[in-house]
Order: sequence, then structure tokens, then C-alpha cells
Amino acid sequence: MEEPTQEAPRRRSIREDAINLPNLLTMLRIALIPIVLWLLADGTPEANFWAAIVYIGTALTDLIDGYLARRWGQISVLGKFLDPLADKLLVMATLVFLAYLGRLPFLGVVAVIIMVGRELAVTALRTIAMSEGLVMAAMQAGKDKTALQMVAILLLIVHQRYLINFGFYQTELDFAQAGLVLLYLSLVLAVFSAGEYLKLFVDAVDAKDERLTQAAS
Repeated sequence: MEEPTQEAPRRRSIREDAINLPNLLTMLRIALIPIVLWLLADGTPEANFWAAIVYIGTALTDLIDGYLARRWGQISVLGKFLDPLADKLLVMATLVFLAYLGRLPFLGVVAVIIMVGRELAVTALRTIAMSEGLVMAAMQAGKDKTALQMVAILLLIVHQRYLINFGFYQTELDFAQAGLVLLYLSLVLAVFSAGEYLKLFVDAVDAKDERLTQAAS
């Protein structure tokens, strides 16, 4: 008696992937970026507050869409493309705009330039690796860098100084300075993780060349 054959799951089209909820949330995250920048351009404490709220909303969609995609089995090629793209657009666009608004000192602007260059370099390495059939998985240092950047940007968006009153003790919290400290820490991780990606790329290429040499011999 022949065993019944199981049909392979039907491959979803790009159009179908585009309208699932996780990917719609990712596209919403991209659509909210201009709103964050528009509020930042106003520059008032009230606008900074609402820019921070919208920014937090974009960060929450990042958590929710990944959770839903895994829980509902809706991880897709389009999602794998859009999710890191949305994160990079949010971080880089906001940092560049903060530098344009003059909210960052000279060292902060230099840090932003290095970070943008780092993202372009790592993206180029990954593209080359994919063309060679190699896989470069995300590194923990890179994930930590992104988390620090997100918090740093939130503090830089708020920007104001606030007096914190604990009853018997008062202190002033400077959100801009705290954000700069985290930004510089994320820069260290950005450079370190870029070195890790470069080493991973070189090791993967060397391993591929060795396999080809052994196959030819």
C-alpha cells in the first residue's frame, strides 16, 4: 500500500507577502520616519516630545512585526529585506537629520559619518557574500550596537534638560548629553562589529577557495 504523499507548502508570492500584517507593520515603520523628522524640524519641547513618542512607536512595530512573523509562520523573503532596511533607514535618517539641525557637536557629526560609512561597508560585504553563495549571519555586537543607537537617538530627540525631584534630592538630567554618551559607545561597537564582519567575510571566502581547490585536486 502506497503511503500518501504530503504536498509541499505553496510558495507565497511577493504580493501576498506584502499584505501580511508583519510586513505591513514594517512598511508602517518606514512611513513614520518622515513624521519623526518633521516633528524634529519644529524644534520646540512639545514637538520633541511627540517626535519621541512616534519614534518609540516605530521601535515597538519592530518588536511586534518580528514576533508576529515568527508566531504566525509568516517569515518571508520580502520581510527579510524590509525589516533590516527599515531599521537602517530609521537610525541613519534620524542621526543625519539631528546632525543637520546642529544638535550634535563636531565629534558627534564625525561619529555619524563613520556609522553611515560602516553601514554602507557592511551592506556591500553582505551583497558580495550573497553573490558568492556565502552567508553572513548577524553578529551579537552588531545587534548590541543597534540597540544602543536606538536608545541614544531617543535621548537626543528629547534633547531637553529636566529637573528630577526625589523629594529630599534633586538632580538635573541632560537628555542630550546622555544620548551623546550612548552614541559614542555605539560607535565603538559599530567599529568592532564591522571588524568582525570583515573577518567573517575573509574567513568565508578563504574556506570557499579551499573547498574549490580540494575539489579540483
